[in-house]
Amino acid sequence: QVQLVESGGGLVQTGGSLRLSCAASGSIYSINSMGWYRQAPGAQRELVARISLISGGTTNYADPVKGRFTISRDNAKNTIYLQMNNLKPEDTAVYYCKANAGSRFLDYWGQGTQVTVSS
Repeated sequence: QVQLVESGGGLVQTGGSLRLSCAASGSIYSINSMGWYRQAPGAQRELVARISLISGGTTNYADPVKGRFTISRDNAKNTIYLQMNNLKPEDTAVYYCKANAGSRFLDYWGQGTQVTVSS
């Protein structure tokens, strides 16, 4: 089992920045990768960014956030971060941390943290 605790959400103005954190505990040795997803009201949950934890830290980003968001990891703290710059109202959503773990590639989700960007 993997437990994920998220923090860092809040209310910011357009053009502002936030940094989200996600700390993993439990069977952390089994985690293959971690990522951030978001879900706006009435929309499907979508990938924001992901990062590998078992190699050189390969990253992937969704097109709408490329150049503005950066995902990173701190292996010593079993934590990933999402630095969000130049935030836009369309970034408003609940942001979820996900860990993919084990040979069966099971997914574990955090509780979500609200990010609201005001115009």
